[in-house]
Amino acid sequence: MSKYEKSCLIRGDGGRAIRGILDRIGDKWSLLVVATLDGERMRFTQLQQRIPGVSQRMLTRTLRHLERDGLVSRQVFAEVPPRVEYQLTDTGRTLIGPAVTLAEWAVEHNPDIERNQQAYDLRER
Repeated sequence: MSKYEKSCLIRGDGGRAIRGILDRIGDKWSLLVVATLDGERMRFTQLQQRIPGVSQRMLTRTLRHLERDGLVSRQVFAEVPPRVEYQLTDTGRTLIGPAVTLAEWAVEHNPDIERNQQAYDLRER
């Protein structure tokens, strides 16, 4: 058994906890939202403007999931019109380091991955 395989069994759940977390943060938008909120409190429209391609529906859904997981907090101000701001929680901020490491890995290795995909696709024709 590898040392990494053992980490999947730590809680005796067969890797369910790890799969659940990766499911949440590994979706298309969550890490982008977390990275965008790093060090800032933002309103919904600011977030949407800074994350190219995210729809209002997907940003709403992503923020709700991140809030439910305790990674993002939502504060509503009693104003007219109501103002809502989002920020990372203490737990959410701990995700920045691993997210940056993963992003750097992706940028570094993306050319190799694309080359491998092209070679594979040519073989499969």
